[in-house]
Amino acid sequence: MRSPKLSAAIAVSFLALAPVSASAEIVGKVGVDWTGNDILVDAVPDPEVSGITCHVTYFDRSVIDRLRKGNWFEDPSNNSIACRQTGPIEIGDINLSQSGEEVFRAGLSLIWKKLVVTRIYDKKNDTLVYLIHSRQLTDGSAKMGISTIPLFGQQVTWKNGKPK
Repeated sequence: MRSPKLSAAIAVSFLALAPVSASAEIVGKVGVDWTGNDILVDAVPDPEVSGITCHVTYFDRSVIDRLRKGNWFEDPSNNSIACRQTGPIEIGDINLSQSGEEVFRAGLSLIWKKLVVTRIYDKKNDTLVYLIHSRQLTDGSAKMGISTIPLFGQQVTWKNGKPK
């Protein structure tokens, strides 16, 4: 019989592998080799900016690959992003600081590594910038990508008024 602490630890481990954001939807899955490794494509709507959808790609390692390489609990940091206007743009209460705000996060390892999408508003150029990268506790990754949505000349509604 398992102890309650062991059962709780196992449950937490499985939850850590699941994506944190419930709003992402898998729209594509492409097999890349005979071992079952896949590239997944998620559609991620921005929760504070309606009318913007980002498509995020990431690598999903198969059980065979995990057995072969010995690293059970981690997927590679390789990822990509493309964001586009998919409807009327309505901007809610967004963080306007240079560090922006996280709009999506998914686990790439049991505990330590996360795939993160951060939105930054470039006020001078009136543009939304979406940055994708992996966040690790100890060894940060230099692998990243960006996608931009220019707002200049677009019909945009600001919930709290356009920043001045």
